[in-house]
Amino acid sequence: MAGIPAGSEVDWARATAQVKRQALALGFDKVGIASIEDPPDLRGLQAWLAAGMAADMAWMADPRRMDPKQVLPGVQSLVCVALNYYTPIRHSQDPGKGKISRYAWGRDYHRVLGRRLKQLHLWMQAQFPNYRGRCYVDTGPVAEKPWAMQAGLGWIGKNSLLLTREYGSWVFLGVILTTLPLLPDQPHTAHCGTCTRCLEACPTQAIVSPGVVDSRRCVAYHTLESHAERIPAEIAQNLHNWVAGCDICQEVCPWNQRFAQPSRIPDFQPYPWNVAPDLQELAQMEDGEFDQKFPASALRRLKAHRLRRNAQAALEGNSSSAAGSNDLEAPST
Repeated sequence: MAGIPAGSEVDWARATAQVKRQALALGFDKVGIASIEDPPDLRGLQAWLAAGMAADMAWMADPRRMDPKQVLPGVQSLVCVALNYYTPIRHSQDPGKGKISRYAWGRDYHRVLGRRLKQLHLWMQAQFPNYRGRCYVDTGPVAEKPWAMQAGLGWIGKNSLLLTREYGSWVFLGVILTTLPLLPDQPHTAHCGTCTRCLEACPTQAIVSPGVVDSRRCVAYHTLESHAERIPAEIAQNLHNWVAGCDICQEVCPWNQRFAQPSRIPDFQPYPWNVAPDLQELAQMEDGEFDQKFPASALRRLKAHRLRRNAQAALEGNSSSAAGSNDLEAPST
């Protein structure tokens, strides 16, 4: 497509189709458009914040998250994209091995998705006169999941993650805010039905109601976001060897079990060490060794000292659980 000269009349239906084709050509698995005139209902996010469920993630309360017009004045459309990252390797059940969330097994998704999103942003800038836009990969004050649902990519499941028909919830999301009046897609409908597997499987009962996760109870929050010196005992006893994130609510989801597809992106293939790291080694890992074992990884933001904290908590939690189990099995006298 040749760039549109300034002052030319634009066929926005054609332009929208071209933007989508370019997104797919760049490797995205799904793309959809949402209109600023038909925003998602964010009252649930407001209630979640008011209830303190964001814990100490203060950035979630940024008021711009409620209104993209405060992020990009003049915004008319949001281009929402998804990239499948699933790799069909099972987590180890060896009690001596740590578990790292599948999203962090390979190269940092901020780099992989961000590079493609930047290319789409620059392509749009070259094609359309007076184009203005901003792109984010989990880095800006934008409610990505509600907007992705509004753009027709999928629906927000009972585990609070975006679920797609084609890939389940194993997708990374990106968004471009633009002043272009692109034609919006129909919002997606929800398809969790009466299923409650994710709620029942959560070891800390962090999913307090369908679609609502209390971060204060969530294993992923405590192992990835919390900067506390120690992980609370009630969480540590339920880590089940998770040292960076937690995939339980995804692994039990029927949509993921039936429709997950291996990612086409080589960068998402796991680094060998990430799949089943030794808990004792993690608990004693020096900063320099951390740098060597987790290059170009999303775990870089975790830092070595918090990974050590998490592994130590998992080991202590395992010991506590074992002691409790032994107490229960001991015969009465």
